[in-house]
Amino acid sequence: MDLHQVVDNMSPEMYQRLKHAAETGKWPEGTPVEQAQRDSALQLSMAYQARHLNSDQMLTVGSDGELVTKTKRELKSQFSADNNKGEITACNKENAPIQDDIARFTDI
Repeated sequence: MDLHQVVDNMSPEMYQRLKHAAETGKWPEGTPVEQAQRDSALQLSMAYQARHLNSDQMLTVGSDGELVTKTKRELKSQFSADNNKGEITACNKENAPIQDDIARFTDI
């Protein structure tokens, strides 16, 4: 079985296990990973990312195995497009009421 077949048949759970092993040097249950296993886990997790995951990171590995970089302009347009979904909006200080009080107390 070659690398492409392994990656095509890999489950998301297996990807997460290999990613954890490559990042921490231990399997999720705490067993140490040998250096050869860690190298293989890193290679497989990178191949899985390239094949199956759409990443919004600046540097990724493409499906052809080449590094994919995004320019500052591409990242800005991507994040401004995401911002138009209404998730986060900028505060308009000109229309905001001015309050110097930190807390207000009432007479009981």
